[in-house]
Amino acid sequence: MDPLVLGGLVALFTIAVLFSGVSVALGLLIVSGGFLVVFDGMRSLELMPEIFFGKLNSFALLSIPMFIIMGASIASTRAGADLYEALERWLTRVPGGLVVSNLGACALFSAMSGSSPATCAAIGKMGIPEMRKRGYPDGVAAGSIAAGGTLGILIPPSVTMIVYGIATETSIGRLFLAGVIPGLLLVSLFMAWSIYATVKSGNAQVLTKSVYTWKQKFEILPRVIPFIVIIIGVLYAMYGGIATPSETAAVGALLCIVIAVVIYRLWSPAGLWMILRDSTRESVMILFIIGAAGVFSYMLSSLFITQSIAEWIGTLEVNRWVLMGAVNVFLLIAGFFLPPVAVILMAAPILLPIITIAGFDPIWFAVILTINMEIGLISPPVGLNLYVINGIAPDISLKTILTGSLPFVACMVIAIIILCFFPGLATWLPDYVMGTAT
Repeated sequence: MDPLVLGGLVALFTIAVLFSGVSVALGLLIVSGGFLVVFDGMRSLELMPEIFFGKLNSFALLSIPMFIIMGASIASTRAGADLYEALERWLTRVPGGLVVSNLGACALFSAMSGSSPATCAAIGKMGIPEMRKRGYPDGVAAGSIAAGGTLGILIPPSVTMIVYGIATETSIGRLFLAGVIPGLLLVSLFMAWSIYATVKSGNAQVLTKSVYTWKQKFEILPRVIPFIVIIIGVLYAMYGGIATPSETAAVGALLCIVIAVVIYRLWSPAGLWMILRDSTRESVMILFIIGAAGVFSYMLSSLFITQSIAEWIGTLEVNRWVLMGAVNVFLLIAGFFLPPVAVILMAAPILLPIITIAGFDPIWFAVILTINMEIGLISPPVGLNLYVINGIAPDISLKTILTGSLPFVACMVIAIIILCFFPGLATWLPDYVMGTAT
């Protein structure tokens, strides 16, 4: 059978299996095993365990559970509330300042936790009721938190970037640095829209009601600064050549637990156990998907599907930006239905040869891919962040939350367009800090 036709069959069967309700990892194993048996015989199943565990035999993977523990320890404290309150005190006089404060808190919290749902829950529990109380439209209040929560998969340290680095054998350090400027760009676009929407709605005057003294502004900082210092310390240790990403993640996780215990009095063994339990559960889920995706990639390569697709794309006489547009549409659709980790692990083996042949930088493409995944987090039907916000504020309809999120989706699309015109926004910092990639 022609490999391209076979690739189409694999795509159809994969979609059907995943839509049947089975987990992503199990679905990938079912599809991989089925096609290997049909086209390579029963003996091919003997290789599946070796490939599965071989994919997990990487020191870099240790950084995933460590960063997850780091985020879980922060999410279990009042760190989110403190971040929100600190920024609210400092930005209260800015037009749209409360929304800007929430977005800033989301950016900082998501950078520490790396979890979109945790960010939405931590910041939204305080931010949404306060914004609504001060007269902000429900759509702006809910949409800003839903969009702000997505920043965690772009701003370093990012578990999504780690997964991309492992799947494509790309430098994780470079990927982290590549997300910094685009992350700040997205935050700026979100804030600009929030200020505009607030002024346009006529609610800018509500921001003058809260006046804080300089003492009140500074007294909240000691609770926030330690976490910011940890982020800076983690990045410095990584890029200063002091430690590897895995070692840095372990130290960061330990320091976050210590801060949770010392500053937030998380003395309870039950609380510490919950951090470890939740972190283990999420880590195992991600690692299970990584192992299954390794088997899936082996199946695609063994049946010459990946090679044939890359070769076919290389023979097409189309503008490379048309090709990139098609790739973005594919990523958007995939992100509507699957979590970012699954999309990256499934698509990277196929897309990486394509974008390389077309002359695109894999580091730059990682940022484009990640922003597409952010759009999926606030887009139906799966849109996890939409349901988290609805759980926090059940009296705000999903339609209102979605409507409020759409302008932020437009901001993400604008960010992708800007990055296409100015790819150096993603590649300059990695090249400056770590030297030009060879």
